[in-house]
Amino acid sequence: MSKNVRVRFAPSPTGPLHIGGVRTALFNYLFAKKHGGDFVLRIEDTDQNRYVEGAEDYIVDALNWCNIPFDEGPEKNEKFGPYRQSERKHLYKQYADQLISEGKAYYAFDTSEQLDAHRKDHEANGKTFIYNWHNREKGRLINSLVLTKEETKAKIEAGETYVVRFKSPQDETLHLKDVIRGNISINTNVLDDKILFKSDGMPTYHLANIVDDHLMEITHVIRGEEWLPSLALHRLLYDAFGWEAPEFAHLPLILKPTGKGKLSKRDGDKLGFPVFPLEYTAPNGTISRGYKEDGYFSDAVVNFLAFLGWNPGTEQELFSLENLISEFDLDRVNKAGARFDPDKTKWFNHQYMQQQLDLDLANTFKAERSELAEIDVNYIALVVGLIKERATFINEFWELSHFFFSAPTSFDEKASKKALKEGTVDIMQKVIEIVTATREFTVQNLESKLKGWITDNEIGFGKVMMPLRLALVGALQGPDVFEIMFMIGKNETVKRIDALIKTI
Repeated sequence: MSKNVRVRFAPSPTGPLHIGGVRTALFNYLFAKKHGGDFVLRIEDTDQNRYVEGAEDYIVDALNWCNIPFDEGPEKNEKFGPYRQSERKHLYKQYADQLISEGKAYYAFDTSEQLDAHRKDHEANGKTFIYNWHNREKGRLINSLVLTKEETKAKIEAGETYVVRFKSPQDETLHLKDVIRGNISINTNVLDDKILFKSDGMPTYHLANIVDDHLMEITHVIRGEEWLPSLALHRLLYDAFGWEAPEFAHLPLILKPTGKGKLSKRDGDKLGFPVFPLEYTAPNGTISRGYKEDGYFSDAVVNFLAFLGWNPGTEQELFSLENLISEFDLDRVNKAGARFDPDKTKWFNHQYMQQQLDLDLANTFKAERSELAEIDVNYIALVVGLIKERATFINEFWELSHFFFSAPTSFDEKASKKALKEGTVDIMQKVIEIVTATREFTVQNLESKLKGWITDNEIGFGKVMMPLRLALVGALQGPDVFEIMFMIGKNETVKRIDALIKTI
């Protein structure tokens, strides 16, 4: 690419960042880094009525947790700052004025009540009201196309509320190109004259978006599919200003687990999975779950998000961030919506769990459980190595490993009925003898001596191993019995077997 690639992620600070937004940010980041470009964060806060305190900080924290930090943005490398639209509002009026002076936009003074009356009138006649070429100059609508310059000026000076509308062209075919969706043709006669600017001094999204992308030298606009209907207007605005338009790519929707409809917070609440990267406390005190707090690794979240709409063209599923940067290509982003699969997200987390260092996991595990406060973290790491294959989240470790740290205080009733038979006491007493007599207390020695004794005496393995496991664990679960015996030591092993015998 000849030009330095510059992309932007431009969320509105109206609440927590949905994972659909994180996916958009991720694809922008991957594309920028693949081409040695810049990833810009711009906060689109022109709608002050929906602004939520703390939402901007949440967005930044979420991007940082996902390890996809922005190169430029609020308070960071402000080369084209400011990066909050509310701080840029002084810029936009001159561009609206330019379009008006060149006859490409106009003032409209219609009140919301008048426009509503027009809509109802059209509906009564089986039509849809569109404010554009077919009615803007017929006299029923009040705008500077039908008013004289003096009348228009008088209304503005009198403080009448107005908007600036874009003058969509008539009888043209607009040829658009989307990197993901290919060539698109639009008849301009179906376009309405969108509002660009309001008399309160605030631009609408459309004008502010185009002006900011141009001034910030954005080369590629990678955004959600919901903005596809705006593509025609945005291209027309670039043409109207005589600016070179960036390349556009509209990402597919993230669909509900059923595959029907856009994924929402309600789906997560109903099915028990987060839809936000970080836990979020709303102004009313409502708490929404986050992937971080639910125990997901950020790398796993990034990996599964990358596969929501993109595929590498191979069978490979596990990608580090560096791998994703290397392999990512907008040409491999799908047009169709991507179904969100909660089970697959857990699968990714499980895979990343296996890649973690046991000592790192042990430190986190120890910090989360007060019962482990006095236990050597190196011992905990050995335990983690034995049980992590069965875990998806660190918060599952205690259930899988508590018997490594303390003897069972009771024995599972169902397991006891299955494991404890006539003759179990004698067998367990013999096991105690073998364990006590084993000098080199290793996994291999224990296994060799016990299995040798079982085979020599033609005893069913289940008659020995099930009650032995029950004695050590309190249930018929856990990793290899000989690993458990080695880890807890000879004295503790004998003590636990003896405790089981006393309950029979």
